[in-house]
Amino acid sequence: MSEHLLSVENIGRTFGGFKALEGITANFEQNKVTAVIGPNGAGKSTFFNVLSGVLPPSTGRIAYKGKDLTGTPQHRFVHLGIARSYQITNIFPLLTVHENVRVAAQALHSRYNIWTNRERLRDLDEKADAALNAVGLHGRRDAVAKFLAHGQQRALEIAVALVADPQLLLLDEPTAGMGPEETKDMVALIERLAAERTILLVEHKMKMILGLSDRILVLHHGKLIADGSPQQIQSDPEVRRVYLGQSHGYA
Repeated sequence: MSEHLLSVENIGRTFGGFKALEGITANFEQNKVTAVIGPNGAGKSTFFNVLSGVLPPSTGRIAYKGKDLTGTPQHRFVHLGIARSYQITNIFPLLTVHENVRVAAQALHSRYNIWTNRERLRDLDEKADAALNAVGLHGRRDAVAKFLAHGQQRALEIAVALVADPQLLLLDEPTAGMGPEETKDMVALIERLAAERTILLVEHKMKMILGLSDRILVLHHGKLIADGSPQQIQSDPEVRRVYLGQSHGYA
């Protein structure tokens, strides 16, 4: 498994008697964009929670750079180079844009003293500014976060994740609630980020997924039913049956 950045082998996750995930095996190469799709209830969020350490798998193992991460506490994932965003925007609304990112940098620097005087931690200001530059928000660094447009708040959350300089970035529905223009901006941001890191994302917007992804995994009832390029996924009869049966399309 060591030649891949991330590998999962026979991953399963149960909640009581309910099997949310069952027997998922996949490898993820560096500097690729992989999308995880499927109808509602397919297990996408559970899969992401397992990959990011939020939930331990009930069965199977996870390896990152060849190292077994199964059972590793969630807070260790970011230090190892794995960061994520969430479906619901997760920022401090009353802090400025810059303060949101700097607090994240301080938490990484000193886990138990995140309110350290900023004058003593000037390098963290620079890291925060670099992350804001990466997502195109440096011009709004002094704005209070709650006054940002929705798409900008999503970009800020990604900046918070980037301050840890992750090699693997997990994005949970990064365009949720966005209109066409904000979605276009987010796609451009993801494409820029993908030039330097591996990205996994959950999304529902099929047209976006087909144009952005190098590879697509399709889940259904907790099982992996297809794994391939966008072209392969579009022509897969089982995927078409699942999506057409759920009133989804490729538009």
